[in-house]
Amino acid sequence: MGKKYDRINQRLQDFIERQKIFFTATAASEGRINLSPKGMDTFRVLDSNRVMWLNLTGSGNETAAHLLQNDRITIMFCAFEGVPMILRLYGRAVAYHPGDAEFDKYIGLFPEIAGTRQLFDVAVELVQTSCGMGVPLMDFRQHRDELRTWAEELGEDGIADYQERKNQSSIDGLPTRLPVKN
Repeated sequence: MGKKYDRINQRLQDFIERQKIFFTATAASEGRINLSPKGMDTFRVLDSNRVMWLNLTGSGNETAAHLLQNDRITIMFCAFEGVPMILRLYGRAVAYHPGDAEFDKYIGLFPEIAGTRQLFDVAVELVQTSCGMGVPLMDFRQHRDELRTWAEELGEDGIADYQERKNQSSIDGLPTRLPVKN
């Protein structure tokens, strides 16, 4: 059954580090709720109450827009193999963009991946586990390469152009504060 923790203990950190996918959820005060799957080697536990993930360029930038209005975030991990468990991290987050001092400080924690857009720094306020017995068992084959390949083919200038056209506001028209490269 579900348990609540005030921090990420070593057992829970080990679980997080074994997962191949995680989900993030945010919402502004009005408009749509955003729920996004994330993968690749883009998540780090910094300490027992702080996590960070590397966000890559995609079709939208909802999380960044939402956090400017409402800094609440939920991150969820599910065990698709092994012992069933769902783990949720509830907290408050901020986005760091290229050029921010914090971005420069933490980007070295992650592999260099074409299309890097921002880092999200999350202060974890509550950790909750639940049984996960309804989550299907699935076998992991590999991470997809399409996003990385797409970003590499576009190159830095192409990514900057894409971000300027597609990532400056949310689907509800909220600004994302993503810097525009000149």
